[in-house]
Amino acid sequence: MSKLTKNQQAVIAKYDPHKLYTLSEACELVKDLTYTKFDSSVEISTNLGVDPRKANQMIRGVVTLPNGTGKVTRVLVLCTPDKEKEATEAGADYVGLDEYVEKIKGGWTDVDVIICTPSVMPKVGALGRVLGPRGLMPNPKSGTVTMDVAAAVSDVKKGKIDFKVDKTGIVHARIGMVTFSAEQIFENAREFIQTIIKLKPAAAKGTYLKSIFISSTMSMGIKVDPKSVE
Repeated sequence: MSKLTKNQQAVIAKYDPHKLYTLSEACELVKDLTYTKFDSSVEISTNLGVDPRKANQMIRGVVTLPNGTGKVTRVLVLCTPDKEKEATEAGADYVGLDEYVEKIKGGWTDVDVIICTPSVMPKVGALGRVLGPRGLMPNPKSGTVTMDVAAAVSDVKKGKIDFKVDKTGIVHARIGMVTFSAEQIFENAREFIQTIIKLKPAAAKGTYLKSIFISSTMSMGIKVDPKSVE
């Protein structure tokens, strides 16, 4: 067995893997358990009591984190020329249509969010095979297909994220950086969880929030007591 490093020993001394922490405690502890030399992201995973295979139990939504994600989000707006100035002034990193459609067909996906207007959806829809697997396909439900491109770009830049339950019933999202204060992480985590709670489908039976874990990029997962956030 390899010898534990000083950092690993310090983590073990601070962390009880069997304990259920309150959300506030977990948000403080995740900072103490992180020893990376880079600014690690903070992530949250919630295991929900739903069956994603059934349409009436599919969880999908958007949330604007009060303190943002801490990540620079690269935004592409696909629109007609009359909307280009609006998108650019709102802070979009890339704006256009045909040239970017061709780039994407060639495999370019160097962006985090794509926003488009309804009128260009026929062209964007043809990119589904490239954008779909990468989670970049614009969707009216997430607010990325809209005429108000300025508001959409602004929301994304401020920390708006979309999320979707996976086939195992887990919703995973990035909610900040380790350099955030514990209070900022807590506020983002609470907003995310409260949004999940509001989306509880009527068809879901039994325990809805089965488990919650908070972790950083290279830290252990901290178990959060679901009762501390309901």
